[in-house]
Amino acid sequence: MFHKEHSTQHINLITEKKLYKDLKPFLNCIDHTVSKESYEVMKNEEYDILVTSPVPNNLDKYYASEDYISHTDSKTSLFDKTYQFVKNYTLKKKLKLINSFNTEDKLILDVGAGTGDFLKVCENGGWKIAGVEPSEKARSFAKNKNINLLKDLSKIEGKQFDVITLWHVLEHIPNLTEYIQQLKSLLKTNGVLIIAVPNHKSFDAKHYKEFWAAYDVPRHLWHFSRISISKIFSLVEMKVEKTLPMKFDSFYVSLLSEKYKTKKSRPIRAFLTGLKSNFKANRSGEYSSLIYILKNK
Repeated sequence: MFHKEHSTQHINLITEKKLYKDLKPFLNCIDHTVSKESYEVMKNEEYDILVTSPVPNNLDKYYASEDYISHTDSKTSLFDKTYQFVKNYTLKKKLKLINSFNTEDKLILDVGAGTGDFLKVCENGGWKIAGVEPSEKARSFAKNKNINLLKDLSKIEGKQFDVITLWHVLEHIPNLTEYIQQLKSLLKTNGVLIIAVPNHKSFDAKHYKEFWAAYDVPRHLWHFSRISISKIFSLVEMKVEKTLPMKFDSFYVSLLSEKYKTKKSRPIRAFLTGLKSNFKANRSGEYSSLIYILKNK
């Protein structure tokens, strides 16, 4: 058993090194949310993946901002209220998605569960829930909704799940290949892994370039495309069964990107850019964010 674990760790280390191999400069981006520091976004041509460099030693402090809305339930500003309205709509869509799968026991694990809203919807929909969230603040919000979240995957013992979801989480994970292997081990043989991440091949990404809000350096360590997701997960014998769009993301990301680029809120221009991004993606498939449905090969 020790030999097998050691072998897996060795394979993960080799794969991780591949992702950092032959990196070429792609963009220089600024952390607009917390530090105003500058970071290089590098490209690995083989995997079509972008990598943030350098990675700060203490990433936690880069999440310490009231603007980091995924860890709050704020409804104070018009932007907050709009975000919460869209979130409630998309939560229903997500539940419909997981209900479309034939599952044995309706066991779901949400990784990066935030304030627990998705798991609450799942619980109300008859699912047996578990969740992981590193942010203490977010876990406290979830606890007020009677959702008890664990700090990390290592706290889960003796369980496997029918469905595992990561909604805009994978881009934050430092040890990517090791983490993917952990996810696979927690998934039943016929289970479903759902990954939602921004897409650096989208029109809005190309339009805003270094101001594209979904680069979100240094919190986003990785920047994926359809090619990179397919190649990375094939390393652990998983394949993409289906890809779905997240159409609201182009508007949300464009709104933030306009602010970063012009220092002004320009909702009409942002709306038109988001609309154009979705229109172009109807043909190309390159939406601002994509949902990947993955299963074991």
